[in-house]
Amino acid sequence: MTGPVQVPVQVPGDVPVEAPVDGPVDVRVDVRVEVRGAAPRWTAVCRLDDLAPERGAAALVDGEQVALFRLVDDTVLAVEQRDPFSGAHVVSRGIVGTRGDTPTVASPMYKQVWDLRTGRCLDAVGREPQDLRTWPVQTDGDVVLVGGPGAVPGPAEGAAP
Repeated sequence: MTGPVQVPVQVPGDVPVEAPVDGPVDVRVDVRVEVRGAAPRWTAVCRLDDLAPERGAAALVDGEQVALFRLVDDTVLAVEQRDPFSGAHVVSRGIVGTRGDTPTVASPMYKQVWDLRTGRCLDAVGREPQDLRTWPVQTDGDVVLVGGPGAVPGPAEGAAP
């Protein structure tokens, strides 16, 4: 595709923005693109045996730091590595535990607790709760795969049913 591209832009609240300009204007726009029909992407990050049960490990998936946790039943869960309370990328170093049947991780910084399955903040330690982003995870044999946008756990691509 060459030449100019017209993109419809909606200003929050549909408020028209008009102002006289006397020089160059720096315009920054947050653009999010959804590609329909694109295949979900799975990234191989490690072998299952590389992850110690009840311990975390960090991985880089599509330029984002992800905290991986292997549970005692060999389930692997992935959440955001960045602790939203401290801003440090340390969640994989957190304390793994449970609340009832819910697998959890506590921040090594200020001890907030998150549900590893949903990323929901279970204990904000007196602060406003902030959830963690989660990623779908599956294993293909002994390879741990972390899914990108639109990935749904199931038979790994190319794997026998």
